[in-house]
Amino acid sequence: MKQMEEMGSLQMKRLRISKKIITAVCGLFAMGIIALGGCARTDPDMDIEYTEQEELDKSADLITVGFSQLGAESDWRSANTDSMLEAFTEANGYSLVYKNGQQKQANQITAIRTFIQQEVDYIVLAPATESGWETVLGEAREAGIPVILVDRRVNASDKNLYSCWVGSDFELEGKKMAAWIKAYTEKKGIEPDEVNIVNIQGNIGSTAQIGRSRGLANAARDNGWNLRAEVSGDFTETKGREVMAALLKRFDDVNVVYCENDNMAIGAIDAIEAAGKKAGPDISAGEIMVVSFDGVNKEALSFAREGRISCIAECNPMHGPRVRALIESLISGEEPDKFNYVEEKLFSSLPEVESVTVDGEVYEVESDF
Repeated sequence: MKQMEEMGSLQMKRLRISKKIITAVCGLFAMGIIALGGCARTDPDMDIEYTEQEELDKSADLITVGFSQLGAESDWRSANTDSMLEAFTEANGYSLVYKNGQQKQANQITAIRTFIQQEVDYIVLAPATESGWETVLGEAREAGIPVILVDRRVNASDKNLYSCWVGSDFELEGKKMAAWIKAYTEKKGIEPDEVNIVNIQGNIGSTAQIGRSRGLANAARDNGWNLRAEVSGDFTETKGREVMAALLKRFDDVNVVYCENDNMAIGAIDAIEAAGKKAGPDISAGEIMVVSFDGVNKEALSFAREGRISCIAECNPMHGPRVRALIESLISGEEPDKFNYVEEKLFSSLPEVESVTVDGEVYEVESDF
């Protein structure tokens, strides 16, 4: 039965490619010319559009990829988009149709249905949230178009709705950060019940938020830390600033701020300093320790060198080449691993913690970054 389904999918794939070639040839005869113009990219956060004739000219020779990005909420997301745009170029044999979801799942679902209508060869999806994808991914499967997930996952009972996923182990990132906090506070002689943490979370329901929040919540429970509050900052600097200002009014004993990305950490530091407090690692002297995730934002890395951000857990955004490699393995008939994780580091300029151990694995802390 599985073999018959695979054969049916392959036949449908060949039919789509043949249809593209026929359409392109007919278009060329009708025009009486072969247009050689390339596509023009403007803003990386805007959808990439082609003229009808350009699509006809390219479709017969290039592999068409539809990429639905969830938005442009952070420096990490922008770097991730750039990596994808650079990987799927004409020079590499691809025609990319890029759609910016503007942080809305409905926009992404519309984009996927557009890709299906355009008969793209592959769909790449960076989902806004984990739930609510079964119907549209089922439509892609019915059309015989493989789907590759990037960065975040989907919560689907049928894992065959997508071919594979590539991204970070977000819960591991949270575990590593929690291990660093534990090691640092122990080195400084700070008792567990003196550790008062607030978590400025990312978009609720996203894979990054779920994993990083879980990593902290479990560590707080296991270590006896006081997790005062968990509030979403939407992965943006502005919301991070607003949330931190409100948290400082609610709690007068907060000494650790766990920000689920660098942009929110920058906003939180603005709020801390605006309130007349100091962002830094010396908890015993009344400073508020800020830790964050990503390691892409240049200002955040500068803050980490200064000690205003005490530790950053890297989240590598350069998925473009990895996704292209997965597509090429599918083209060659191989079956890639379902889940493909990237390796990531910890960054800190503080000398107290040189490495952390999580689930039996040792992770070095990089001080030269």
